[in-house]
Amino acid sequence: MDTKTIWQVDYYRRPLKDKQDQQLWELLICTPTRSLEFIAMCPQSEVNANWLVAQLQKVGQDQDLPDIIQVFRPQSLGLIETAAQMLGLKVEPTRRTTALKEWLLERVQQYQDMEAYTGEFYEPLVLDAPPPVPLAENLWGDRWRFATLPASNIEDIIERPIPILEAPEFLLPLNLGLSSTLSIPGVVIDGGRQSMRLAKWLEVAQPYLLKYIPGDPDGLILEAGLVDRWVVATFSDKEVSGAAQIYEQRKQQSQGLHFLLVQPDDSGMTYSGFWLLR
Repeated sequence: MDTKTIWQVDYYRRPLKDKQDQQLWELLICTPTRSLEFIAMCPQSEVNANWLVAQLQKVGQDQDLPDIIQVFRPQSLGLIETAAQMLGLKVEPTRRTTALKEWLLERVQQYQDMEAYTGEFYEPLVLDAPPPVPLAENLWGDRWRFATLPASNIEDIIERPIPILEAPEFLLPLNLGLSSTLSIPGVVIDGGRQSMRLAKWLEVAQPYLLKYIPGDPDGLILEAGLVDRWVVATFSDKEVSGAAQIYEQRKQQSQGLHFLLVQPDDSGMTYSGFWLLR
């Protein structure tokens, strides 16, 4: 099987300054297994796509350049896309950069031992997220509900001819070590005539997770893309709020695994889109 090589890349300022009191930017490059790890620093005045191209080429001397560069930080995306374009490489904006995020958290401890450390408050994974935006009315379907699927049914579903399907292998219940009888929580939207339009919109939006936020009223929020947030539904009905709390409890039992299913109706005959989320 032909597997694509992936580099996860972050290029952004750190709580570090050089001897000229210039803020330092750090480039981190790693593979999803961290078999490759590369670090380079540059002062803010030298931050540009050409510097980045030179560093990527330097790493590429020892091994082939990747098929895909994954980026989770919106502020890094433009520069990395420009550099990647100059090298003919594909960039995938995604929150699913686990190896890179783990490394960034480890780096925080290492900065504190460096002479260049400024001591400023620093959280490497925190991104400014805009307030949630309501879904456009022309996308909204007939109705929605919380639901569950036995873990064993997930693989059956993804073998069906579903037009839009996002179920990465590492998120399959079996690969997370979940029991086949465990109930995986999720949200089902009966889209009616809007079903395919909604599924196509979601495909572009790139769903990441669906969470219940208690409030007045309560809300069901879709986190998507790198920092996008969408209001899927608001409700003040006690029964729905109870179901939402159970949904969140079940997510804790399933290691955060949950799903989003869009279908034209509840006949169970056809699906428009299915996403495994975590």
